[in-house]
Amino acid sequence: MIMWAYPREYKSADDAAQVRGSKYTFTRINYGSPIFWVTQGYAVLDNAEMPIFGEGSKEPNDNFIPQLYLNAHAAIQKLAMMGVGDSNRVAVGGHSYGAFMTANLLAHTKLFKAGIARSGAYNRTLTPFGFQAEERTYWEAPDVYNNMSPFMFADKIKTPLLLVHGEMDNNPGTFPIQSERLYNAIKGHGGTVRYVVLPYEAHGYAAKENILHLLWEQNEWLDKWVKNADKNRPSNNDTKAF
Repeated sequence: MIMWAYPREYKSADDAAQVRGSKYTFTRINYGSPIFWVTQGYAVLDNAEMPIFGEGSKEPNDNFIPQLYLNAHAAIQKLAMMGVGDSNRVAVGGHSYGAFMTANLLAHTKLFKAGIARSGAYNRTLTPFGFQAEERTYWEAPDVYNNMSPFMFADKIKTPLLLVHGEMDNNPGTFPIQSERLYNAIKGHGGTVRYVVLPYEAHGYAAKENILHLLWEQNEWLDKWVKNADKNRPSNNDTKAF
C-alpha cells in the first residue's frame, strides 16, 4: 500500500473536519502522481488527509508530530479494515511539504516499510523566518523548529528512505542542500537511504528523461522495500545517484 499526502494546518478541529473537494472529481494523473502504482499491484491512498490543528492559544505546529502520527495510523487502520491493503507493508511519500512529512513519519514512527521524499526541507533552522502556515520565527519558537526538523532525528531514521531533489530547485525553502545534508546524516548513522539528483530540474520536474528516471527509481524502491519487504532487510548499501 502507498500513502501519498501533504499536511495542512487549521486553527480548529471543526475547520479540519470539513469535507473538501468532491467525490465526483475526475482522476488526474501527472508525473508526480502515485496512482501509477495501481497498475503494479499496490493499493494507493492519494491525497490522504493530514490535518494539523491548534485551538485557543495553541498553534497547529505545537503538536505537529503527535497529530501526524495519529493521522497516518488512522488511515492505515481504516484501509486495513476495508480490506484494501496490507497494513504491514505500507510506503509513505510526498513532494515538498509532503516530503518533510514523510521524513518526520519515518523518524518518529514504525508504521512504514519505506518512504519517498521529493524536493523537501528537513532542517527548519534553515527557514528561520517561517514556513507553510508557521508565522513565528525560529527565535520566537526554537523548540517548534527543532522538534519539527527530521534532520535533528536523522539517527532515528532506519526505515529505507528515497530522497529526490531537482538540481536547480527554485523554491527558497527547499534548496537541494536540504536533501544532501539529510542524506549525509542518515548515511552517517547507518540508515538505508538513497539520494537522487535530477539535473537542471526546478521545484517541479519537467524533462521527459528525468521523469522517466524518477518513475524507475521510485518503482525500484517500492518493489524492493515494500512489495518484497520479506525478502530484503535495510542496510547501508544504497548510495548517492545522479
